Amino acid sequence: MPHLSVSTNPQSKYCPVWLICVILSLSVVHTHASDVLRVPQQVTLSTNFKEQQLSISWLGGAATTFDIIILRTELNITVFYGTVSVPLDQVSGLQRWNWTSAEPLECTSLSVKVRSRDGQETSEWSNTQNLQGSDLPSNEQSQIYPMNRVVPVGANTTFCCIVKEGQEFGYIKYGNAVVNTTRLSRRSYATTVVNQGPSHQSGANVVCFDSLTTLIVGAVVFVGYPPLLRDFVCETHDLTSAVCRWNVRDPKLYGRRRTKYTLNMRNCLDEYEHVPQKKCIVQQWEGNWTLLAVNPLGQYRLTDSAELSHRVYPVAPTKLRVDAHAWNATVHWQWKYSSYFTLGLVCQVELTCHGIIKNFTVSGVGLQSALLSKLQPNEDYGVRVRCGAQQNFWKWGNWSQPLYFKTKTFVPDPPDLWMWINEDNTGQVVWKPLNRQSHGQIIGYEVTVWSREENVQHTHTFPPDAAAAAIDFTQIVTSSNDTKVTATVIAKNNEGSSQPASMVFRLTETHTVAVSRTVYENSGFRLSWQSDANTTSDYVVEWHDSACSRNCPVEWIKVLTGITNVTVDSPNFQPGVRYTFSLYSFSSEGRQLLQRWQGFVQELVPSSSVLLSASQQDTDVVLTWSSIPQVNHRGFLLGFNVYNSSGSELKLIANLTDKEIRSYTVKGLSEGTHKFTVKAYTSAGEDSGATASITLEPYIDWLIFELLTSLGVTALFFIIVTFFCYKKRKWVKRAFYPDIPEPKLPGDWSRTQGPLDVKPSSHSIIQIVEKSDQDSSKEMLVVIPEEDEDEEEHGMGDEPVDTDEPASLRYYNQVIDERPIRPRYPDSSTSSASSLDSGRTDVTYTGIQTSGSSLVFQLHPAGSSEDQQPPIDVIDSCSGGGGYRPQCNNAHVASHELFNEPQAYASGGYKPQSSWHLDSPTEAGEVGGLAPSLGSPTSVASTQFLLPDGERHEEEKQASSSASTWFTNLLSSSKP
Repeated sequence: MPHLSVSTNPQSKYCPVWLICVILSLSVVHTHASDVLRVPQQVTLSTNFKEQQLSISWLGGAATTFDIIILRTELNITVFYGTVSVPLDQVSGLQRWNWTSAEPLECTSLSVKVRSRDGQETSEWSNTQNLQGSDLPSNEQSQIYPMNRVVPVGANTTFCCIVKEGQEFGYIKYGNAVVNTTRLSRRSYATTVVNQGPSHQSGANVVCFDSLTTLIVGAVVFVGYPPLLRDFVCETHDLTSAVCRWNVRDPKLYGRRRTKYTLNMRNCLDEYEHVPQKKCIVQQWEGNWTLLAVNPLGQYRLTDSAELSHRVYPVAPTKLRVDAHAWNATVHWQWKYSSYFTLGLVCQVELTCHGIIKNFTVSGVGLQSALLSKLQPNEDYGVRVRCGAQQNFWKWGNWSQPLYFKTKTFVPDPPDLWMWINEDNTGQVVWKPLNRQSHGQIIGYEVTVWSREENVQHTHTFPPDAAAAAIDFTQIVTSSNDTKVTATVIAKNNEGSSQPASMVFRLTETHTVAVSRTVYENSGFRLSWQSDANTTSDYVVEWHDSACSRNCPVEWIKVLTGITNVTVDSPNFQPGVRYTFSLYSFSSEGRQLLQRWQGFVQELVPSSSVLLSASQQDTDVVLTWSSIPQVNHRGFLLGFNVYNSSGSELKLIANLTDKEIRSYTVKGLSEGTHKFTVKAYTSAGEDSGATASITLEPYIDWLIFELLTSLGVTALFFIIVTFFCYKKRKWVKRAFYPDIPEPKLPGDWSRTQGPLDVKPSSHSIIQIVEKSDQDSSKEMLVVIPEEDEDEEEHGMGDEPVDTDEPASLRYYNQVIDERPIRPRYPDSSTSSASSLDSGRTDVTYTGIQTSGSSLVFQLHPAGSSEDQQPPIDVIDSCSGGGGYRPQCNNAHVASHELFNEPQAYASGGYKPQSSWHLDSPTEAGEVGGLAPSLGSPTSVASTQFLLPDGERHEEEKQASSSASTWFTNLLSSSKP
C-alpha cells in the first residue's frame, strides 16, 4: 500500500480558504440580485370607464420601483412611459398603480407592460396585457364616447368618434364649432374641448360626420357647477311652524341632474328650479336645522339654529280700509293669524302723494289701525302697512297691498301775491295759481285795489284760470304818487273763500339800483345779500326776462327773514336769455328794492349781427355799425372783432373790448377794393358777422387842398416879397432901377417939319444924305441935348451925367431907301425888317453909359402898316449916290449882293460888332421889331453897337452875365 505523506507549506495552506470565501460571496450576491429584480408576474388590468381610469396590479417581489409603458395597440404609439414607486400591499402581496387616461378607455385598445428597477438595473418586461377598446373589427357600428357625461365648468374633455367599418371619417363639431381631431387608430378619432363653459338646459352636442358631411353619431355633455348655498335661515310666520330659506348659485344642471335638498334628513321639494331663492317648510319649530344640497358634481352643507321668539317674521296685513277727513285719515287692517292678537307689534305706515313718500310708525299689542295726520284737503294718497315683532325685533314683515284714498275738500289757502308796476303808473296784480293749496275746485278770484288815504277802492272778479289782473293806478291815486296802495286777492271754491292775500306798495318806490352779474351753476343762480334791518317780513326774489319792460311774465319766491342767500332755479329758464333778478324787502311803508342781478343760464353767440357801413376818409376807411338789440345778445357782449376779409381768410385787424364803441378807423389803405367784417362776441364765441365792401378812389379833395395850399403859399410869398420891396423901394430903385436921363422934346410937335438940332457925337459919324424928292408931309424930329434931371424927381443922386455928347446935332428925317433893308445877320432879321418896313425915318439916340436906355420915337405909329410903305431905292453912298450907307468904309456893295451874299462882309467893309448879341431874346418883339442896343449909339439901319468889340476872348463872360443884364434891361424898360 502506498504511503501518504503530507507536507507543510504556508502558501498552500491559505489559498483554499480565500477561494472558498470568494465563491460564497458571489453566490450570495447572485442570489440577492435574482431575488430583487425578478420580472413582475400576474399583471392584471381593471377599468373605471366613468373616471377613465386604468388600474394595473402585479407581483413584483421585494422591488418598489417599476417602469410602466402603455401603448395604443393598433398603431403601437406610446401613451405613457414612466418610472413609478409602488409599495407592496401587505394584505394582497401585490403592487397596484392607477393611471387616468386623457381619452375615454373605450376609444381604442391599449397594451401594458411592467418591469422592475433598482437604480440603473432593470428586469425583463412582463408579458403584455391588452385592454380591448370599442374599435375592434368585430364591433362594426359607429360609436362616440363619452356619452351623456356631466362635467364642471372650466374642465377639459376629450371625445372620440369610432367610424363604421368601410366608412371614411370627416370631422367633429362641438356645439356649432368644428374642432381639431387626432387619429387614435384605424377607425377612432379624438378631439379635446378645453375650458368648457356652462351648457344650456338640454346640454352641449358633440356630433361626428363622415367625409360626405353625413352625421354619423353624436353625444351630449352637460357642463355645470357643483352646489353652492348661502343665506340659510329659518323663521316663523305663525309662531308655530318654521320656514327655512336660502339662496343658491344656478348649477346649470336640470332635470334628473338637478340639485336635491334635504332639511334635517327630510326631502325638500324644489318646485322652481330656476328661482335662486329656495325655501322649505317644517311644521314644527325645532331650533336646529341642517341643509344638504347634492348634484352630480358634488354636495354642499349648511346649518342654522335660533329660538322661536327671535325669528318672528310677520305676514302682511290684509283687508285695509281708510276713514278720510280734510286734514287727517285713519287706516285699518286685519291679521291672518289669531296669534298676532297677543303679540307686541311695531308697524310702519307708508303714505304716498304725488311721488313723495312719508312714513308713520305706530306700535302696540295686536295692532290693527293707525292715524295719519297733517294731510292736505282734496288730495290723493296711497297707503300700505308692514309690521315686525316689538320685542326681539327680527325684521320687517311683508308690505300689504296699497290702498288709495282722497281727503275731503276745504277752503283755499291765500294766494301767493305779487305786484308789477310799469313806468306809466299802470301795472298788474299777479298771483301764483293754486294747486294743492286750492283744497278743492277753484271757482274764481276776487281782486281788490284800494287806497285808504284817498278812500278809493276797485274790486274785480276773475275766472279760475286767471293769474293776473291789469290795474290803472291813476284811477286810484289822484292826489299824490306817494300814496300807499293795497292790493288784495281772495280765492274761492265750493267750501268758501280763502283768507285775503295783500301787499302794500307805493308808486314812487325806487326801481333803479346797481346791477351785478350772477352765474348759473349746477343747481341754479346763487344770490346773496346783506341783511336788511328794516324788513318786517320775508324777502322776495323776483325774476323775469330782461328784454321785457311792460307787464312782464314774472316769477318770484319768498325767502324767510334772516336768510341772506338763495339759489334760484326754474323749469322755465332758457339758454341764451338774459334774466333780471330783483331782491325786495317789506316794511309797513311798502316794499323796497334792495339789489338787482342779471345773468344767463347758458351764454350763446349773438343771434344777429351788427348793421355795418364803410366810408372813405382820405386814405382811411371808417367802419360804423349799429348796436345789436339786447334780445339778440344771448350773452354778455365782451366786444367786437374787426377783420379784413379780403381773400378767402379773415385777418384780425382789431379786438375792441369796449362794447359801447360803434366805429373803427382802418388807416393807411391802398387804392382798390377792401372788404371788412365786424363780429360781436360773447364768452360763447362770435356771431356770424356783418361784412361791408368799399373801393378807395384817389382823394380829389386832398389834391385840390394841396393845390390850393401851394397857390396860397406862393401868393403869400409874393405878398411878402412885394411888401418887402415896397418898404425898401428906395433901395430897390437905387440897386435895380436907377434914374436915366431922357431926351426932352420941347415945343409943339404938331408944327411943320424943321431942322433937328442934335449934338454932334464923337462916337458916331452920321452921314446926311440929301434927296430932292423927299416927302415933306413927314414930320421933323428935333433932338434936344440931355439935361440933368431933378434928383428928387428921378432919384439919381449925385451920379454923373454923360458929358461926352456934343451940344447939338442937326439931322433931317429923310428916307434913306424906299425898299426894306434886309438884316445883315439872321438873328436880327425880324427887328431889322420891322425898322425899315416903316415909311419914315427913325431917330435913335443912345447914351454911352453903364446902364443906359434907348428911346425910339415913332412919329407915326400907324405908318408902319404894309399898305403905306413907299418903294425904296438903294443908293450907293460910297459912289456919290443920294442914299445913306452907314459905315460903308468905301466898300461898294450892291444891294442884291447885300441881301443874297452875306459872306461879302468878310472881304471888306465895316463889320458892325458882329459878336454882339441881344440882351434879351424877346426884346425885339417888345419894341415892334426894332431892337435898340443899350449903352451905344446905333445907326438907322443897324441894331448893333457901333463901338468895336476889342475883347473877343470874353465871349463866355458875356454869355454868363446875359441873364443879369436882361433882368436889368427889363427893369429899365419902363418908367418908374
